[in-house]
Amino acid sequence: MDARTPTSEATRILGERLRESRTGLGLTQYEVAHSSAADLANYGKLERGIGNPTLVTLLRLFVTLDLPVHDALDGLADRDLLPADVHPFTVSEFRRAQERRKRRD
Repeated sequence: MDARTPTSEATRILGERLRESRTGLGLTQYEVAHSSAADLANYGKLERGIGNPTLVTLLRLFVTLDLPVHDALDGLADRDLLPADVHPFTVSEFRRAQERRKRRD
């Protein structure tokens, strides 16, 4: 994967939401990074969808941008938006697999 390519559709969308919030407020990347105690280069990566922030970093950015968590993350918990090589089990899938194993034993 190219270092300039978003790591997933979810990270691309989140980056777009951060950028839209920042530009809507008339702020530069530097101003947002500085105000939220984030590294400028890392913040730029987040807007491009190639960063992997901690929860605390995201929360600081949301506070700085006055961006409600729900608005920032809405719809992103969708397996189709995750990287192609990631396929987490849902609880129901896990339980079905357990039941199949029990029936085989």
